Order: sequence, then structure tokens, then C-alpha cells
Amino acid sequence: MKVIVIGPKGKMGKLITQVAAEREDLELTAGVGPKGRDYIGTDLGTVAMVGRELGVPVTDDLESVIDNCDVIIDFSTKEMAMDVLEQAVAHGKALVCGTTGFTEEEIQKFKEAAEKIPMLYAANTSKMVNVMNKLLETVVSILKDDVDIEILEMHDQWKKDVPSGTSREMGEIMANAMGKEIGDIAVYGREKGESPRVPGTIGYHSLRAGNIPSSHTVFFGGMGERLEITHHSYNWECFARGACDCAAYLADKPAGFYTIQDVLGFKKADS
Repeated sequence: MKVIVIGPKGKMGKLITQVAAEREDLELTAGVGPKGRDYIGTDLGTVAMVGRELGVPVTDDLESVIDNCDVIIDFSTKEMAMDVLEQAVAHGKALVCGTTGFTEEEIQKFKEAAEKIPMLYAANTSKMVNVMNKLLETVVSILKDDVDIEILEMHDQWKKDVPSGTSREMGEIMANAMGKEIGDIAVYGREKGESPRVPGTIGYHSLRAGNIPSSHTVFFGGMGERLEITHHSYNWECFARGACDCAAYLADKPAGFYTIQDVLGFKKADS
């Protein structure tokens, strides 16, 4: 698989480039950065601190290099991601997108693109997070309305979207297992004063501090007992490795909307 990495100097793009450079099943053909950055025109290996030159350029013009790839990996910004999506569709290239913070209307554009290209969207590409999602689905399928559900997520001070894309996805998975829509039952924090808990809702709580990479805990509160399921990432390498697995998975896949659950071979829990 020939791969283009979007934002190769960013925290995720850099790690994805480093991981992809060590894999035999992925061949890096270009990096694409925002226009006007001082590293445009530099070797991708230098920009992403791979430790050696890769002999491929970093450009700010995706269209100039897109025909020389099979798949694009994009963990940039939501603004840049929409342009990448448009280019991927226009040139018939597979796309792995791990950028978060999109509106429902923007997510719909990714789903529409899947009618024309292999499209894999993942709010979180960590294998362990997605195992956790499977556990959450199973717990809710069994306990149903016997528990109160609260989600606590922590990220670094630079995280823009609230709640995180990962915690949104967790809530959606659990809401679906309850036969509900997350938009109908989500509660975001609680204000000072009286704020009694509404049964059947899912609470979200977001912390932003320092350089915390990513931490998600889901609390299932019952009467006389509590279950907690937690995932901590020590750094972003787990997400980069998962992103490269997603890219490799799209090899020879037809147009369609894929998720990391497909990559991991998960099946929906029985209701």
C-alpha cells in the first residue's frame, strides 16, 4: 500500500510516519502539510524525525501527489480534513481519517464519500480502546437500565473538541445497546445548584490539563456496587500503530464505510 500522510509534523502525523516507515506492507510516497509552513519541500523522513531521509517530499499541495498513492492517512484538523476528503473522492483514493470534532453534517459527508471510495473513519485507532468499546457494549446489553452510566475523559490542555471523539463514540455504542440515540440521552456536566440525575441518561465529564495524552473511564453505578472500565494511553504510539493497521486493511477493499471494528474483526454483541 502506497501511503500519503497528512500533517506529518503534527503529534499524530509524525508518529504515523515513523510507524509506517518501519512496516514492510506500507510505502510512504509523500507528506502533506498546511500551506506556508517552513518545512514544505523538505524530505518526509526529516520532517517526521524518522532518523533517516525517506526520499519522498513534504508538499502543501495534495493534488500534486495524490495520484501516486493507494491510501491517505489524515489526523490533521477538521478544516483540512474536509479538503482531503474532497480530493480523495475526486481521485478515487482510500482514506483513513482519525480527526475528530466534526458536526453530524460533516460526518454524513464521510458516509456519502463511502459510496465512491473505501472510507475508514475512527475516532480512536487504539486496539485496546476498541476492545474497551466491545466490553461497554456487552455490559450495557446485559445490565440495561439497572445501572447509571457516567463517562469521564481526560486530555491535554490543547485538546479542542469536547467531549472527546472517543468518549462520544463510547456513548453512541452504549446508547445503541440501550436502543436509544445518544443525542436524546446525553448530559454534559452538571451546573451548580440542584441537578438530580435523570434515569436512563449518559453523563459526560471532560478534564483538560497539562500534557495528559488520553484517559477514558466509564462508570456503571448500581445499588451497592460499581463497575469501572478504564483505558489510559501513555503516549500516542498506540493510535499511530492502529492507524497504520487501518490503512493496510483497506488494501483491495471496495468502496464502503469501514470502522476499526472491521479491522479487528469484531461483531456486534447479541441484544
